[in-house]
Amino acid sequence: MNVLGISCFYHDAAAALLVDGDLIAAAEEERFSRKKHDASFPKHAVEFCLKTASLTAQDLDYVVFYEKPLLKFERILRSQLATFPRSWRVFGEAMIAWIGDKLWVKSHLAEGVGVSAEKILFVDHHLSHAASAFFASPYESSAILTVDGVGEWTTMAKGVAAGSFSDGSQNLLKLTHEQRFPHSLGLLYSAFTAFLGFRVNNGEYKVMGMSPYGEPNYVDKIDQLFHVYPDGSFWMDMDYFDFHHSRDRTFSDKFIKLFGEPRTHSDNFFTAKTNPELSASDPQVKQNQYYADIAASIQRVTEETLLKLLHSLHAETGLSNVCMAGGVALNSKANGRLLRESPFENIFIQPAAGDSGGALGAALYAYHVLLGKPRKFVQTHSYFGPSYSDAEIRGAIERSGRQFERIDDESKLTERIVDDILQGKVIAWHQGRFEWGPRALGNRSIIADPRRAEMKEIVNTKIKFREPFRPFAPVITEESVGDWFDADDSQNPLAKYMLTVQPFKPEPGAQVPAVNHLGTGRLQSITREMNARYYDLVHQFGQATGVPILINTSFNLRGEPIVNTPTNALNTFGNSDLDTLVIGNFVIKK
Repeated sequence: MNVLGISCFYHDAAAALLVDGDLIAAAEEERFSRKKHDASFPKHAVEFCLKTASLTAQDLDYVVFYEKPLLKFERILRSQLATFPRSWRVFGEAMIAWIGDKLWVKSHLAEGVGVSAEKILFVDHHLSHAASAFFASPYESSAILTVDGVGEWTTMAKGVAAGSFSDGSQNLLKLTHEQRFPHSLGLLYSAFTAFLGFRVNNGEYKVMGMSPYGEPNYVDKIDQLFHVYPDGSFWMDMDYFDFHHSRDRTFSDKFIKLFGEPRTHSDNFFTAKTNPELSASDPQVKQNQYYADIAASIQRVTEETLLKLLHSLHAETGLSNVCMAGGVALNSKANGRLLRESPFENIFIQPAAGDSGGALGAALYAYHVLLGKPRKFVQTHSYFGPSYSDAEIRGAIERSGRQFERIDDESKLTERIVDDILQGKVIAWHQGRFEWGPRALGNRSIIADPRRAEMKEIVNTKIKFREPFRPFAPVITEESVGDWFDADDSQNPLAKYMLTVQPFKPEPGAQVPAVNHLGTGRLQSITREMNARYYDLVHQFGQATGVPILINTSFNLRGEPIVNTPTNALNTFGNSDLDTLVIGNFVIKK
C-alpha cells in the first residue's frame, strides 16, 4: 500500500511517502525550489518521492493532508471577527486568500498530485504531529506531547498512544487534553523572537543562541502576560499581543511599554560575554545585555512550562516513554533540561518536528490508525532526501569549469580531508541522501576544526554570512560522548539528530572553543552504522588530535535553504570562502 503525506500552504511544505508502512522518501519543498520555508504545494517533493519508489500518481492508494482546512478557516474567521474592527485589514486579506484558494485544498491536492478526490484524506494538525513522533519511535506505548504555534485551534495537546508491530487493530492515538488559540507557548516565543529583532518562524533558534549570553532576570515581567498553572496549562493576557488580529505585528504597544523598545534587526549584537574586552558600562553593551537577558528569560519560561507539562503528563499516564513533536519540540536548549529533569525514562522527538514533519505524521496516522495496519517503520536516521550519481556529480563539476580530483578509496578520501582540516581549512561536505528536517547531519554539512577559536568567527562571518554570536554544533563519535559531555548518550537518542544541548565537562570543553557555547554544545553523536563516511572522518580526526569532535553546521549561506544538488553545492562553494568541497568521491579546491 502506497500512502503519500503532504503539508503545505502555511510554511515548510513537504511530502513523505510510505510504501507498505516503510518510509521510502521525505523532503521539504524548499530544498528543490530554493525558497526558504517555501509554503507552496510541494510539487518537486512529491515528484521526488514518487520517483524514488518508482511509482506514478496512479499507484498511490491515499494522499493525506496534515490538517483540516475547514476547522482552520473557522478559527481564523471567529478570531478575527472577535477582534473587529482592529482586524479589519487582515480579515479582508484572509477572506480573499481563503475563499479564493485555501478552502479548496482537496482540489489542489487532486490536481497537484494527479489523483481522484476519493483518495484524499485529512488528519487533524496535532494528530499529525503526534503520529510523526510516536509511529516513528520504537515504543509500543507512549505518552504524547505536541506543542507549536497553532494548528486548526490547538496550540498544545497531551495524550497517549499504543501501536503494535504485529497487530494493527491495537493501534491507538488519543489526544486527551488541549490548549487552544490564542493561548500558545509557540506564539509567545515567536512574539519575543520578533521583539528581539528576528523573523517569526525563522529566527526562534537565534533567540536560543542569544539566551546563554543573558540571565533570566525578567521572568517576573513575563509572568504579567503569561501565567502557567501547575499542570503546565497556561493563559495569556492578549492585551499584550497583536498576532490574533494583525499580520504585521505580534506584540502590542502595551508589550513595548512593559519591555521597552524592540531590538533593531540590523544592530550588531555584542556584550561583555561575546567580547570580554568591552566595558559592561558602555551604553550599547548595556542595551544588548538587556536583550540577552530577555532572551534568557523567555527561554527559561519555555523550559519551565514544558517541564510542568511533562510532569503532569507522567502523573496522568504513568508511562515511562514520551513522544514529542511540534515546532517547540525543536528547542534543543529546552530538550537538554527535559532529558535531565523530566520524570520520563525515554524521550523521542521527531527530527522534523515542525510543520514539514506533519506530512510524515499524516501518512503514518492514516496507515496505522485509519487503516489499521501493523507497524514496521522505526526511524533510525534522517537521510530520506535525494542522492546523486557519479555521472550527475561529474557533469555538474565540468559545467562549472572547476578542476577536480576523484578519490575512490574511502580511507584515502577521509585522510585527505582530515589533513585539510588540520591545516585550518573549512570543508563543504556533500554525500548521499540529504537530511529530512531542519538539521544538517553530515550529508549536507560544513565542517571545520573545533580546537581553533577563530573558526567560529571565520565560518560565521566569511562563509555563512550570519550573526557572529551564533553557535556551532559539535559532532562527536557516540562512544566518546561521556568523555566530553555531562551526558550519557545511551539514554540520549536525541543527540543523534542534534535535538539537545548538553553541558561540556569543563576541561575537555576548553579544548574545543569553536563549538563550546558558554559551556554547552548542541551535540550530534554519530555511529558508523548510521553514517560510515561521516563517522570515519570524525574518528580519524580524533585519532590525529585526541579530539573526536568536528564543527558541523548546515551547508548553506544565510537566508538560503540547505543545498540539495551538486550544482547547489558548487554555487554555494563559489559564493563563500569555503576552501574544499567534497561531493561524493570528487574533491574540488580553490
